[in-house]
Amino acid sequence: MESDHRSDSVYLERPPTADLRATVACTWLGHVGASGVPYADRVLPDGCIDIVWNGGELFVAGPDTGPVPIASAPGRTYVGIRFRPGRAPAALRHPASDLRDRRVDLADLWGTRAVRELAEQLAAVPQTGAAALLEGSVRQRCDTPADPLVDALVSRLATSPTTGPGVVAELAQQLDVSERSLHRRCTQAVGYGPKTLDRVLRLRRFLRMIAVQRQRDLGLGALAAHAGYADQAHLSRECRRLTGRTPSELCKTGA
Repeated sequence: MESDHRSDSVYLERPPTADLRATVACTWLGHVGASGVPYADRVLPDGCIDIVWNGGELFVAGPDTGPVPIASAPGRTYVGIRFRPGRAPAALRHPASDLRDRRVDLADLWGTRAVRELAEQLAAVPQTGAAALLEGSVRQRCDTPADPLVDALVSRLATSPTTGPGVVAELAQQLDVSERSLHRRCTQAVGYGPKTLDRVLRLRRFLRMIAVQRQRDLGLGALAAHAGYADQAHLSRECRRLTGRTPSELCKTGA
């Protein structure tokens, strides 16, 4: 999420328990302060899917292909659990492609009774205990093995993004699978195809490098190269498409 350092709001992440680390990226808490200025003004694509508790409802967020504005009332607290790319369908029992760019009631996926019981439990514990309840619910449902092809694809793109035409063909050859099969399995597990996943993970690499840019005073051209973009113009186009902002604006506001 994109940070807004002007607010009195708070956003914190913590790693999951050891047994969930292959499936879950983090649990998180976001609190909107008395000023009403949210801890972030928009959610940016990250290839992940979250289960979110807003104090009254449980819903599933993402995977997004563009920026999603956040509108929150003063004093509102959110608690969430974020799945690693490709890992949510095993716990949600639903293909990620059906959730792309949507916010869906968790009861539509897990059933009304199960979600009502979980909501009652969440409402009865302090905010610090909500993350553990969400982890427990996910742990009970993670009985389906992840797709090893998608895991390999995510790992490949996270460490070495691919640019230029023929991205899907190149990845399919490296993973020894047909392009059609790679696209189908990636879309089902992640929510979109490998080319979009490549763009999203490259953006996240750039956002993580913003802190490095501040420390070393790197220019945008150097950041673009380190993040895996063809050039600074490529970085600018992708930032506008995926975040609605320029690279300079993202560097000023943080990520």
